[in-house]
Amino acid sequence: MFASPSTQSSSKSKHFWRLPAFISLVLMVLLLVWDFSGGDMKMAALWGETTGFPLRTNWWMVKVMHEGARTLGWIFLLAMLIGIWRPWGALRSLATAERALLFLSVVCALLSVVLIKGFSHTSCPWDLQDFGGAAPYVSHWDFWQRDGAGGHCFPAGHASTGFAFMAAYFGLKQNNTPTARAWLLGAMSVGFVLGISQQIRGAHFMSHTLWTAWLCWTVGWLSHLAFYKLSHPKNQAPRT
Repeated sequence: MFASPSTQSSSKSKHFWRLPAFISLVLMVLLLVWDFSGGDMKMAALWGETTGFPLRTNWWMVKVMHEGARTLGWIFLLAMLIGIWRPWGALRSLATAERALLFLSVVCALLSVVLIKGFSHTSCPWDLQDFGGAAPYVSHWDFWQRDGAGGHCFPAGHASTGFAFMAAYFGLKQNNTPTARAWLLGAMSVGFVLGISQQIRGAHFMSHTLWTAWLCWTVGWLSHLAFYKLSHPKNQAPRT
């Protein structure tokens, strides 16, 4: 016997989110392995010295890669907001409500990073004794121990300037937008470039960047799933 259309639709809806959830789980395990491997300090030592990070105040790194990129990120987010009513590029293929969902998913990804940073006691590499600072190294998993420095350095906020836009990928893919994969790769590339530029300056460890990527991916698909279920009929399945 063949399944009814409603049954097929319901089954499709149940299975649609298994792949992003599986990717989140696998990446989380890999990130935990990285966290406990000691790779953060070894990688930071590639650019840092006992007297500090030579490129911390480099003009290009500060004015272009940090301040300039951050400004462009806000401009792009504003463009997405305006695009809800005046669509451009890939947004033209979406309905107004779907464009709003894309924007909200990106905002949720950004907020997840901001909120965790606000509660984090982890300080930046340039604050540590190993690199000329005054604070001892304390893992970001040691929630109750403070290192005595400024904290609020985990995860990497600047990398979210790129990674947060990965959240829009799920809505684009669901609507069969041809540029969905290019959007995802672009957001990932920008996130890693900005994250590594901050690592070179001593502002973050590699784990900070990787966990930001994980958060934006995971919060992106979770928020899109929540918004989708709230705004679509019960038996209507996402398109793959």
